[in-house]
Amino acid sequence: MASPKLFSSLLGCKCPRCRTGDVFKFPLKKIFKFSETNDYCPHCQLKFEPEPGFFWGAMYVNYGFSTALMVITGILFISNNWPINYIFVVAPLIAITLLPFGYRYSRVIMLYFITPKTHRFDEQYL
Repeated sequence: MASPKLFSSLLGCKCPRCRTGDVFKFPLKKIFKFSETNDYCPHCQLKFEPEPGFFWGAMYVNYGFSTALMVITGILFISNNWPINYIFVVAPLIAITLLPFGYRYSRVIMLYFITPKTHRFDEQYL
């Protein structure tokens, strides 16, 4: 069996160790349940939160996403000579719309890149 690719597993919010089990209980389209995370991987039983408060660090990753999004929005407004008053309406709407994506992917990035060695990909769990 071919091992799953890192990028596709990260985008699919899969477990960092087996790259098969889902990190989140529900798909993103269930908008009111987008934040419910599995405690353990349904496939390899990896505990997703290696220590209490681990996902507090995901706030910093999400802050980086939000900052980049606001900078891009500001550049678009300035380069297209759109009225500056619109940015006070459009920027928060964009941020609120993309909040579920930022939440999920900041947690997944934490799991994939800022975790102990027990959370690294291992083919034995396929």
